[in-house]
Amino acid sequence: MDSETSGTATTSRDHQPADAPGRASSRLYSYDLAPTKKEGRRWGSYNVFTLWANDVHSLGNYTFAIGLFALGLNVWGILLAFVLASVLLFLLLTLSGYMGHKTGVPFPVMSRIAFGTKGGHIPAGVRGAVAIAWFGIQTYLASSVLNTLLVALFPALQPLREQSVLGLSTLGWITFLALWAIQVLIVSYGMHVIRKYMAIAAPVTLITMCALAVWLFVRADGSIALSTSQPLTGADMWVQILQGAALWVVIYGTFVLNFCDFTRSATSRRAIVRGNLVGIPVNMLFFGVIIVVLSGAQFKLDGRVITSPTDIVQTIPNMALLAAASIALIVLTIAVNLLANFVAPIYVLVNLFPRHLNFRRAGVVSAVIGLAILPWNLYDNPVVVNYFLGGLGALLGPLFGVITADYWLLRRARVNIPDLYTEDEHGEYHYRRGYNPKAVWAFAPSAAIAVVLALVPAFSSVAGFSWFIGAILGALIYIVIGDRKHDAQDVDGESIAVPAE
Repeated sequence: MDSETSGTATTSRDHQPADAPGRASSRLYSYDLAPTKKEGRRWGSYNVFTLWANDVHSLGNYTFAIGLFALGLNVWGILLAFVLASVLLFLLLTLSGYMGHKTGVPFPVMSRIAFGTKGGHIPAGVRGAVAIAWFGIQTYLASSVLNTLLVALFPALQPLREQSVLGLSTLGWITFLALWAIQVLIVSYGMHVIRKYMAIAAPVTLITMCALAVWLFVRADGSIALSTSQPLTGADMWVQILQGAALWVVIYGTFVLNFCDFTRSATSRRAIVRGNLVGIPVNMLFFGVIIVVLSGAQFKLDGRVITSPTDIVQTIPNMALLAAASIALIVLTIAVNLLANFVAPIYVLVNLFPRHLNFRRAGVVSAVIGLAILPWNLYDNPVVVNYFLGGLGALLGPLFGVITADYWLLRRARVNIPDLYTEDEHGEYHYRRGYNPKAVWAFAPSAAIAVVLALVPAFSSVAGFSWFIGAILGALIYIVIGDRKHDAQDVDGESIAVPAE
């Protein structure tokens, strides 16, 4: 074990915090919320790349991308949508990543810059709520793959799938709790072990998905269908390409917000750029090629449009290969869950209760909440998924717009880090009783518009662009009403240090 426990602090080699500033409040400062010192930064280019190598190839992303083929986009249209999305994501994630490397703080603390020491709970809470719900759902999806594998290996387990408790079969409970416990165990060792798990899971994921595509390509006699029987053309095709690219960015709206949770441990800006470059445009193009091969080959074989790689895995005739592919998908799903849906709520909870929770304890609390919401019932209810999670997701764009405009355009990346941890009414981020009313005023109307565009059927033609519209509106409103006279200075020094490159 690479950690030591002292009080509520858990020391990890991936996070060596600066000493607390003199005016630090125990309600705002703890070991896990402190800025990372230079010697605690161990995330290099490969670690950033493995983050995307795992997350891009998630089962949810495959389902979404294959859906573009089902909607009538041809092979070239799908690849173009990925190229456009990858360019946008590279730019957005690099900007967000720089913020984390510059300050060394996690997202809930980063949110205090624009929203205030108390107002920062608003963006952090939205991000955490989305993540906890999807943590449970992704664990359920991984357990479903494990269920199928176990029944294939041991047919005598089939009766356990026919008994149900609270909407989940007995076998489902067993596999869900097993994968739930594995994730809690990994998180209990901190970011250091998460980084190591990603480094192992990434090549397993890439090799498995590539092998699956090659296997299906050979089965289809070395060729694929370039489109469905009724492909989109003309203006309809271009609208779908643009919406596909926009929706792909929306999927990463969560990561765009809290990428600083990972880049706070990046060794340099160069590591972020290199990791993002290979992990986003290059890896996403590789992902796109796998998508068109899987979709096109299966469609050529039987005229069927698959919905997920699991549809193909289940058809593998060799039991050993079926087991290997299923395990790889489970390893992948766990990696995605740890990155996208576990780290964010942990920091949110630590931020809410810094005197009582550390990274490990907050991980357990997050996992318990993810279990208590019975995520399989959420996933099986389209109304909940579309309106509750879709509505929360629509809020992410306006939050990103306000935070980014404040940091890059108004403050020009100059942050008074000690004041992020003080409740002193003269502190720069105290604003008005801990809230920045201008950030709230910019967020509220842009969020309302984004939610309406995302959820009201009358606006379905522009629903895919709701994240961008919300982000642009939030940024513009905040720039207009925001304070352009920020006197914050970068505070460097061994006690609060944000080390220069």
